[in-house]
Amino acid sequence: MSVLTPRSPAEIQDILALAGPRGLPVSARGGGYALYGQGQVDGGCVIDMGALNEVRCLPGERVLVAGAGALWSDVVRAALAEGLTPPVLPDHLGGSVGGVLTTGGFGGSSHRYGLVADQVRELDVVTGTGEAVTCSHDRNRGLFHAVLAGLGQCALIVRATLRLVPAPPLVRRYRLYYDDPAAYVADQRALSHDDRFSHVSGQARPAIGGSWDHVIEAVAPHSGRLALDDARLIGDLAHDPDTQEIEDLSYGEYVCRLDRDERILRVTGEWNRPHPWLTLLLPEEAVASFVPAVLADGPQQGLRTCGAVQLRPLTGATLRAPLLRRPAGEHLCLLSLMRTALPQDPEGVRRLVAANQEVYERTRTLGGVMHPSSALPMSPDDWRVHFGDAFDALAGAKVRYDPHGILTRGYGLWR
Repeated sequence: MSVLTPRSPAEIQDILALAGPRGLPVSARGGGYALYGQGQVDGGCVIDMGALNEVRCLPGERVLVAGAGALWSDVVRAALAEGLTPPVLPDHLGGSVGGVLTTGGFGGSSHRYGLVADQVRELDVVTGTGEAVTCSHDRNRGLFHAVLAGLGQCALIVRATLRLVPAPPLVRRYRLYYDDPAAYVADQRALSHDDRFSHVSGQARPAIGGSWDHVIEAVAPHSGRLALDDARLIGDLAHDPDTQEIEDLSYGEYVCRLDRDERILRVTGEWNRPHPWLTLLLPEEAVASFVPAVLADGPQQGLRTCGAVQLRPLTGATLRAPLLRRPAGEHLCLLSLMRTALPQDPEGVRRLVAANQEVYERTRTLGGVMHPSSALPMSPDDWRVHFGDAFDALAGAKVRYDPHGILTRGYGLWR
């Protein structure tokens, strides 16, 4: 495997035009956060997108143009300088623009605005034949829909144009604690349905005696000129008021809230361990019983000491990228089992991946689906089931835009 570092989209065109007829596999590397080798290639080349990192806001427009190799931290910095922000941001800002858009991307405001990828106005891409194409909802629509949340199968993103909205100067963040999963799910759904909060997410956290508590994190934007009414915002909820946490932050501090955690994990070495994560989209009615049952499983006990369990409310109608697979219905929940493993224990990593497979099979019986960022082995037949009625459209786009089948083979979609 070789690593190439092109400085321009034209150089990427040259690479793909040469690689295609020779059958050399190619994948793109942005922030380098693929969890299960999806961005690796055997006998081909990885294109390091790091040099394609330009970020600029268009004067007088609520639009930002970013290179595929730009990090979301770069996007935030440029947008906030204009008093603006993308409507949805990934929680961790160290990933690349191209990488997040390729898988879809979720954030704290996804219940209201959908995926990070749903905020894209236009894409500049290079297809598997080396052709440069600009695409959008109105221009080369089929390719546009095949690229967003399309796992890099038809083209490599080189530039994205993103819509922006005004950024609030301040936010008030509430952390609300629950010992009853059903009450937690009900309140999280209620908060995601009204306009009290711009961002709603949550976690399951280890509790004394081997059980788990649940935490809602809800964020209300404000200007600081008028006092927020805490009683109006959270007074009707079923959390424990004696344990609630309330703090005011600048919006910039809030969106960069994970920076400190990342620094700590890098210092301790945990950041560089294997990350056999599993991310699932569930019908919301299954969460209160399914999640506690999964967390009680033996293979998941490591989450109590070196991991996190994320729960995020989602609304079906807001998730617009055609290739994002989701359960039927409007009330959905994203569950992420975010654990690390010891690098000197490969057998332990294999056991966690096997545990992912077992949980995924249980998820399917509930009508849930896997998000492709997971550490989960998938055969071509598995992918056909995963994509369901969207598979034929993706396969047709693959034949049209990557006829040599060289792009992003690490997912294993094709035989």
